[in-house]
Formats: sequence, C-alpha cells, structure tokens
Amino acid sequence: MEPGSQVTIERFQPAIIQIATQAGTGTGFYLKEYDLIITNDHVVGNNAEVTIAGKTFDKRISRVFYTDRKHDLAFLEPPGDIGLPELTLGRYETLKDGDAVIAIGHPYGLNYTATQGMISKVDRIRDGLKFIQIDAAINPGNSGGPLVNARGEIIGVNTFIIRGGDNLGFALPVSYLLEALNLYVPNRGFPSTRCYSCGFLVLPDNIDSGKYCPSCGTEVVIPAVPEKEIEPVGVAKTIEDILKSLGKDIKLAREGSNNWSVKEGSARIRITYNPENYFIAGDAYLCQLPVEPARIKALYHFLLKENYKLNGLVLSCVKQNIVLSSIIYDLDITKESGTAVLHHLFRKADEYDDYLKQEYGCVERLEE
Repeated sequence: MEPGSQVTIERFQPAIIQIATQAGTGTGFYLKEYDLIITNDHVVGNNAEVTIAGKTFDKRISRVFYTDRKHDLAFLEPPGDIGLPELTLGRYETLKDGDAVIAIGHPYGLNYTATQGMISKVDRIRDGLKFIQIDAAINPGNSGGPLVNARGEIIGVNTFIIRGGDNLGFALPVSYLLEALNLYVPNRGFPSTRCYSCGFLVLPDNIDSGKYCPSCGTEVVIPAVPEKEIEPVGVAKTIEDILKSLGKDIKLAREGSNNWSVKEGSARIRITYNPENYFIAGDAYLCQLPVEPARIKALYHFLLKENYKLNGLVLSCVKQNIVLSSIIYDLDITKESGTAVLHHLFRKADEYDDYLKQEYGCVERLEE
C-alpha cells in the first residue's frame, strides 16, 4: 500500500456510516455524487427504516430507499444537514490479481477498522455473479463497507466472508453498484426493490397486485414503513418498555439484537441482555482516567470508598474508561422494578460523570 494510504483512510472516516436494526449491525458509506448511503441488503433485512450514525453526526432514523437481494445492495436516505466528504468510484475493468486494497468498516460496538490486503482473485464467480476475492481481514459487522484501492477509489462493497476461512472475504464489484445506481437514481426518493429474477425496478406505482413484479410476476417486497411496528417479546419487550418510560427513543436506542445504547447527560449507557446467562447488564461509560498520576491514585481511593456506599451499583475501570454498572436477573425484572434500577443508574451516571471531571480532572470520553 502506498505511503499516502493513511491519508486515504482518514479521508474516508467521516463518510463511513454505522447501521443498526433490531436484528444486527453493519456498515455503509456515503456517495455525495448520488446523495445516498450504500450498504448490503442483508444489513437492512426487511426493515424500511434503520438507525444510522457517523463520525460527524449522532444517531438518527434513515429510510431504506432501494433493496436488491440478488446483488445484496441497499440504498439509504442520508442525513440532510451534515456535510460529508466526496468519495470517488474506481473502475472494475482496471483491477488485477495482486492489487493492494483496504477494507474499511465501522460497525456498532467496535472500533473503526481499516485492514490492508490484496486481491486474491478479481472475478471469483458465486451464484452467477462476479466477486472480488480479497485476503484483507474483515468481520461480519463490516458488511456494506467500501473496498478501496491504492489510489483511494472505491472498487467494491464488502459483502461476505467464508467462516473458518483464513481471511477469505468477498466484495461486490463497483460495476454492479454503478448499474444499480443508474437504475435507481431517476426514481430517487421513492421506495423500491429490484426484482431478484428479472432485474426490473419495482416501485409503488408499478407493482402488480401489491406484491408482484410487473415484468415477470415474481413476488417482491418494497421497503414500506408498516402502520404498526413489530415489537420484541419477553425480556427484550420489558427492557424497551422501561426505556420508553424513561423518555428514551427506542428506535435510536437499538443496536442489534438484545442491545441498546442511550445517553443520559454526558454519560453513555449500554444495556445488554444475554438469555444464555439470564442477566441484563447496564454499563454506564463515564469519563476516562485523568492524565496526572497523582490524580489517578486519588481517584482509585475514591472509587473504592464509593463502592462500599453504593447499593446495586459498582464503579470500575475498563481500560481507560470509568464504568458504573448494574446487573438485573431476568426472572426478577418487571417494568416497575427495572425502571427503578435503570433510573437510578442513569441519574448516578450523569452525576458521577460531572463530579469526576470536576474533582479529579477526568477526561471526556471519546465516542466511537
């Protein structure tokens, strides 16, 4: 990879978009020329709306404009009030085996990732389509992120990996992306889906009998927002009911299956339910350790003393972060009891975050 690759990566970061649904998380990237966010169809699933966030903007809801099951592509509504950098698309025809590449992604819950590698095979055929086979390490949460060449051009969309394979990843070539963009852009702003069988663009005004492709009769689904949202069940529903009662926006809080993240003042609280061990964990990420060693020692003494006083909460240090945590057994949780526990966690998290910065010089935590 050329020496300027670090500059290329930094230029891409503001255009890399985090995407979350009730089922999972993934990555997307913004193309200014088309004013669309590009990702994989399997990242958005059957959702007509998803949650997006980026380096320069907070979480918000985004409409799904286009889905394409055959090519595993989806286009999303971008944030309209944020200036994002312009990225350049490359040409698939110029690629060669052995070319250097960078796979870029930014899934929820993980640090920003950019991994270098090379093209193992330019035209690996799978399911009747060409894919770019790469050896750059990617993970499932990076699905939908861009594959970039040494000149900083997008040459593909990271699409899937082979589990158990040694860095065996595949990206959809940019040529397929351009074909889909040219098909959709004249109808930009309308929900649509590309027929899996014949490639026809199905829109609300041409769909046959509300569910069939007018060209070939294949059953298709246009991403339309349902009149009533499908709610989770069991413990997950109880958690969401609690968050609603505490004034949190559930759609924005969701970060995949059984994971939620909310802000309370300056603190970020992550709530995780693991059905396998029966516990709901609430972890409030506060500020980070102070720079001065003397203050760190004083801070440790304070945290230890506070833990003797706290009822149902624990202060700890995770790497550089100070974390306030609470655990609830899933069989014990009700809306009333859970609301009391989380309200207490939220209130104390905001209080401690402000106090630790003021009294011990703790540093503002950097958000991913």
